[in-house]
Amino acid sequence: MDTRLLTTLCLCVALLAGCGENAKQQGVQDTGLRQYDKTALARGERVFLTNCAGCHGNGGEGRHGWQQPGPDGKLLPPPLDGNGRVWRFTSSQMKQFIHQGSPDGRANMPAWQGKLTEQQISDLVTWITSLWPDQVYLNWKMKTEHPTQ
Repeated sequence: MDTRLLTTLCLCVALLAGCGENAKQQGVQDTGLRQYDKTALARGERVFLTNCAGCHGNGGEGRHGWQQPGPDGKLLPPPLDGNGRVWRFTSSQMKQFIHQGSPDGRANMPAWQGKLTEQQISDLVTWITSLWPDQVYLNWKMKTEHPTQ
């Protein structure tokens, strides 16, 4: 295991261990090595179930065969639960994708700009990242969201 990754992982565990009861009292939900605002997660899940689950599945599992074009020649909805490629995007890129929909008409994802508020989109991205296994999340956080320069 990379020493930087191990050091970061140990630091995260130590920091989260220190949060304990105070975090729970402030409406924070522990999810593995991460903490999320319970209200933001609930809002994000509501947005997802109302607007996204019809294509991506209730748990964000995506469609079978998502790596290949469907009968209409367009890509199928990918998994958002850490098994797809969404972790390659920063949270800003995810928000932009939600705003604008599928680039170049390569898939059937509609643009949600004007249909969802900025807060709803932000909560949705938070909820999606909460679905990821800890290792996927940590890799995303260190290598994609906040890479060292």
